[in-house]
This record gives sequence, structure tokens and C-alpha cells, in this order.
Amino acid sequence: MSTKAIESLSEDTVRRIAEERDEPEWLLETRLNALDALETAELPDVIQTPGRRWTDLEALDFEALVDPLNQSDTTERTAGDDEVVVAPFTEAFEEYGDVLEEHFGTVLDPEHNYLTALSVALFTTGTFVYVPEGVDVEDVTVRAEMNSRSLFSQTLVVAEESSSVTILESIESGSEAGSESEGDRYFSNLVEVVGGENATVQFGSLQNLDDDTYTYSLKRGVTDTYATIDWIESNFGSKLTRSDVETELNGDGSESQIVGTFFGSEDQHFDVNARVWHQAEHTTADLVTRGVLDDVARSVYEGVQDVGRDAWNTSSYQRENTLMLSDDAEADASPKLIIHNHDTEASHSATVGQVDAEDLFYLESRSIDSHTARNMLVEGFFVPVLEEIAVDEFREDVEELVVERLQ
Repeated sequence: MSTKAIESLSEDTVRRIAEERDEPEWLLETRLNALDALETAELPDVIQTPGRRWTDLEALDFEALVDPLNQSDTTERTAGDDEVVVAPFTEAFEEYGDVLEEHFGTVLDPEHNYLTALSVALFTTGTFVYVPEGVDVEDVTVRAEMNSRSLFSQTLVVAEESSSVTILESIESGSEAGSESEGDRYFSNLVEVVGGENATVQFGSLQNLDDDTYTYSLKRGVTDTYATIDWIESNFGSKLTRSDVETELNGDGSESQIVGTFFGSEDQHFDVNARVWHQAEHTTADLVTRGVLDDVARSVYEGVQDVGRDAWNTSSYQRENTLMLSDDAEADASPKLIIHNHDTEASHSATVGQVDAEDLFYLESRSIDSHTARNMLVEGFFVPVLEEIAVDEFREDVEELVVERLQ
């Protein structure tokens, strides 16, 4: 699936972005290569059936959405330990330029598809997180506001041997958007995580942009021996959200968990994908997603567990559940198992259903009005996935958004 070129985008534009940020030559070359890739790159694959494409990315007018030289954001970064580095790229080049150069673009190929190439060529914000060997830190937070028509963000996390870090990021629409962001907007968020030997990374992301925004997010991690990368991906905002969360289990004994939540109302559209590749022995993965749809909202889910030929003694589990609050809402799911090694224990499931009529009747028979009863059942529906979120602050944020949406 291809897209047309953006006529207003040129090499001069990319060079100007790099020069304003005083970037090293290697990053400029990476940007320019990504720009060249736009000529032949394809849009991300979407699930489709004969006569129907479940998510229509081709309909996006990037010429109108992308305004590369007027990107604006307000981002607050905090670190709970002086030994961990949490900084925008512009502040990290001087001291950690060699680490950035070594790892940037190694987990997520900038030319992976049209949207990744566009983001790498144009990003102006993002965060570099570096956790030295043996350092444990829990409360790294990145809270951002989008204040422009388009915003491209890039994050790189490098966790060295036997280190541990928990990162919580959030993005919402800012109050300082002004006239330049009136109309439809576009937000792109690319995240790379490098998990060193015996390292543990937990990365939580909460997206609550306004309903005039189109969102593309791709997060990918790679694990070394005995490393763990866990993801928490929650989407509540945006008109159309394409969210991909992926882990390559490349080290023996490595693990990954992908926990996802979404809540759609009105005409929101969520295209949510979770993928894991088992490439080594004794690896474990757990993919769990729960979503709720109301009004005429729509969701598309694809989960992939790919077990390689050398992935002996693999354990891989996947389950996705969608709750419908409206007869006009629509949900599709496509869980997949791709197994090339017989020494595998794996399962996958997906369900779509409505609020249980008997449960609703029981609550109403206890003098609870129908609206409150329904809300109680919806909150209860999210409990199993919320229990998988070990970070109290993040879990509470998600719970608050669920209650806010129900009200």
C-alpha cells in the first residue's frame, strides 16, 4: 500500500531541522536516507478482507497534516535517580553521542515503512534514556503536550547489563495549540528499547489526544539473554489510532509482556497490534488486551506470536477481549500463531461481546439504576488487565480515564 509524496517536503527542510538542533553528521545522514526512502516506502500493512480494508491509511492527507517546520511541544522529563540519563537528544549528543550512534535505528529500521521514514526524517522531540550497568530506577516520567498541527517524536531507551528501569510516558493535546493547529492534526511516536543481558525495562504509554488528531505509534524492543521488556499501551484519545507494540526475544531465557487497553466512543477508530518474535530458547511472552467501544466507534486488533525454528521450549500466550456498549459499534480481531518449532506451548484467543444481560439485571434488581450498573460492569471488565499493570501511578491514570469516559 503506497502513498503519494509530500510536495512541501524537501532536503532543505530536513537539513534545517538538523541544523537548528545542532545534530551530528551521522544523524543528518540517517534523516536524509529516511527522506529518500519515502519515494518507494509502503504504508503499514493493514488487515483486509475481499472488498474491504479494515483501516484506511491511504485516506490520510499528509500534505495537509504535516507541517515540519512549525512543530511545538511542552515536555517534562523526570528521573528518580541521578545515575540514569533522561534527556532530549539535543542535550545528550555531547556526552552520550557514541551510545546514541551505536543504537539509534538498530531496533527499529527508519525505513521500515512510509510512516517510520517520515517520522525519522522530521522528528523534533523525543527522549534518550540511558541506564548504566547495575542501576535500578523506577520513576522515570515523560509527560508531553502537543501544541502544533503535526509533531514527530523519537525515543531511545538503552538498558545495560543487570539494570532495571520503569518509564511512564503520556501525550495529550496542549492548551497552547493556537491557530496553527486548527483542523486535523498528526502525531507520530517511535520508540526503541534495547534490553541488555539480565536487564528489565517496563515502558508504559498513555495517549489521550483530542479527537481531531491522527496518531501513529510504533514501539519495538529487543532482548539479550535473560532480559525482560514489558509494555503497557493505553489509547483513549485521537480520531484514528494506529498502534504497534513489538518485541524480539533474541536472548535465551528472555521475556516480554504486552498489556493493552483502549476505550472508544463517537466515531473513534483504533487499529491496535501486538507482536512478538521468539528467536531464542526458553523465551516467554504474554499478550493481553481489553477494549471497550461505544456509539459508532471501531476497533481492529491483530496479535502475532511468531516462534522461530531455534526457539526451543517456548511459552507464548495471547488473549484479546472487546466489550460493545452500542449495537452500532464494530470490532474485528485477528490473533495469529506462527510456529516453526514443535517444542512450544502457546495459545491465542479473541472475543467480542456485549454487557451481560443477566449481570445487568442482577445489579438493577438491587436498586442500582441501569446507567450506574452498566458503568460498574465496564469498570469490572477492565480489572483483569489493570491487575497486570504493576505501576500504581499508571494504573490509576487509566482507571481515571475509564471513569471519565463513562461519565
